[in-house]
Amino acid sequence: MDIGIPKEIRGREHRVALAPSGVKALAQAGARVWVQKDAGVEAGFFDADFERAGATTVYSRGEVFGRSELVVGINAPEPAEYESLVPGQTVVAFWGLPAARPEDFRSLLEREVTAIGGEVIEDNQGNAPVLTSMSEIAGRLALTIGSGLLLNEFGGKGILLSGAPGVPPASFVILGAGVLGRSAAQVALGMGAHVVMLDRSVEHLRYACEHLGRQVPTMLATRPNIERALSFADLFLAAVAIRGERAPLLVTREMLKLMKPRSVVIDLSIDMGGCFETSRPTSFPNPVYEVDGILHFCVPNLPSVAARSATLAYTNALLPYLTQVVEKGIDGALAASPDLRRGVYLYRGGCSREALAHVFGVPYKPLPFSEG
Repeated sequence: MDIGIPKEIRGREHRVALAPSGVKALAQAGARVWVQKDAGVEAGFFDADFERAGATTVYSRGEVFGRSELVVGINAPEPAEYESLVPGQTVVAFWGLPAARPEDFRSLLEREVTAIGGEVIEDNQGNAPVLTSMSEIAGRLALTIGSGLLLNEFGGKGILLSGAPGVPPASFVILGAGVLGRSAAQVALGMGAHVVMLDRSVEHLRYACEHLGRQVPTMLATRPNIERALSFADLFLAAVAIRGERAPLLVTREMLKLMKPRSVVIDLSIDMGGCFETSRPTSFPNPVYEVDGILHFCVPNLPSVAARSATLAYTNALLPYLTQVVEKGIDGALAASPDLRRGVYLYRGGCSREALAHVFGVPYKPLPFSEG
């Protein structure tokens, strides 16, 4: 099997889809791996590293697409690149298709490719191994960035997240008790912040309490409780996700007025559309903007700023599935792996997720593999 690893082109994206260790494992399993020149440089992996691992260097994204049965990326191809995709080809990446423009979605359907979203690969326990690998990193980074944005020099209100002797810590509110939210809470507790967590699911909140301890107050994410939390939050992290669907809009611009001036919002649901009405995607070097006196940070690919660590984590999470594809072919791997089947958005030009088909008004075509 021919596998292609393109150089990422999204602004400020420093990761690469596979580290040389992952390439070596696939090559040993019998794959031919094509890696675009300089694909891993910003994560500290050089062409010579990939070549020693068994890869062949190619010189453009178009060549990667043209040579490969399976393309593995961090971010999905841009809509302008869809014409370069080959019918019957499989592309594994973070697609985020529920947030796509309708015209782009239909254009992708016409290419008759199989699109597997790393964000929706799911095991039998309901865990998303690939997404989790990035969410854990994003949660940790959210605190690093958020604590800085609270300082005067970065536009904040001049609050030290941890507080000081005789001075109370900042109030850190997390909307969403999933992996990202729990990871952020864990770091925040270690820094001494006052942490409050909200979620729509009592079960998720119960799990968070077991994981973090009783020092984290929890609230059900009803509108009155969200409004209450907005009123006292110094730093508000949105970490809401409904796997395979657009993030729900939970905070309106009118609700934003409840926040104290120069408070900070970090919306890490932005890759699936965001859950603040005032959120829009941003990127470095200008990741922050202000709405009604509230600072907003909405970078979709936040783990990219820790590119080497994130690349290694992504490789570790994705490699078992890629190895199955090499050994069994894409259809064989889909037949054998319920996890991988759950990650399929499109299969050879058909929409295989019922909710997604409904959103875009296209026919739903179930995968032709047993769910048993």
